[in-house]
Amino acid sequence: MRAVYFSAALLLAASATLLSQSPKVMMPEDLFRRNIGTREQLNKQFPPHKIVGNVYYVGSESLGSFYIVTPAGNILINSDYEATVPVIKDSVEKLGFHFSDTKILLGSHAHADHMEGDATVKELTGAKLMAMAEDIPALEKITPGGKPHVVDRVLHDGDEVTLGGTTLVAHLTPGHTRGCTTWTTRIPDAGKSYNVVINCSMGVNPGYQLVNNKDVPQIADEYMRTFKIMRSLPCDIPLGSHPAMYNMMEKYARIGKSAANPFIDPEGFQKEIDINEQAFTLRRAEQMKTAAGK
Repeated sequence: MRAVYFSAALLLAASATLLSQSPKVMMPEDLFRRNIGTREQLNKQFPPHKIVGNVYYVGSESLGSFYIVTPAGNILINSDYEATVPVIKDSVEKLGFHFSDTKILLGSHAHADHMEGDATVKELTGAKLMAMAEDIPALEKITPGGKPHVVDRVLHDGDEVTLGGTTLVAHLTPGHTRGCTTWTTRIPDAGKSYNVVINCSMGVNPGYQLVNNKDVPQIADEYMRTFKIMRSLPCDIPLGSHPAMYNMMEKYARIGKSAANPFIDPEGFQKEIDINEQAFTLRRAEQMKTAAGK
């Protein structure tokens, strides 16, 4: 009998240990705060740096912007707020490049914190703006100072954008916005080649209605489709529209401390999908329960 009690005690202790070690459940509000950071971080310059090959970080502490350098000109992904554009420009120049060499402007999704600065970047560089068709109605409403949001090329799921030997593929990953665009590319570096994924966003913002959404009745289905797509993408180096999505600060601190590139993190990519899908599932269940009680 003592052996039975002893085994039960061990089982309870082991369960308590596992629970204490399990990752904290993050709800949409937690992920939103993690991604946005503080008001000061939105436009505070983060040290620009090389990520891999010809891909560089030129964003702020909480808004992810990426610069891809090619012999035929350069590609900027995410102009961020209009007020962030000078920060991005300075970061590009600190890296030794000319902002005026920006030929193509892309974005993650039609929210002001990622694409409000598009018109200003176009004015400064003459870059051609390309955006997913499903996001264009929302982009047309983002007009800082009355500047029209002019899209030069309308993209669709699976379209390719190529410049100077680098090709990016646009993946429609809706939910966060109707045209949320995750970018993938394969980048050579030091004799190897890496799959890079720039995550648009899988986040359910506070206030998003996943059940009985009159404007987007299929929003929950779109999120579930996106999680499936994201899991299918080969990824060595995950990036994102907010640097917290891939733990940029922690990885940046490890640059040069070993021969390994700290941005190589396929496990982190899968974890990011997991925590966002869990937050989506929990919020949807809450809303379904509320709807059933009416």
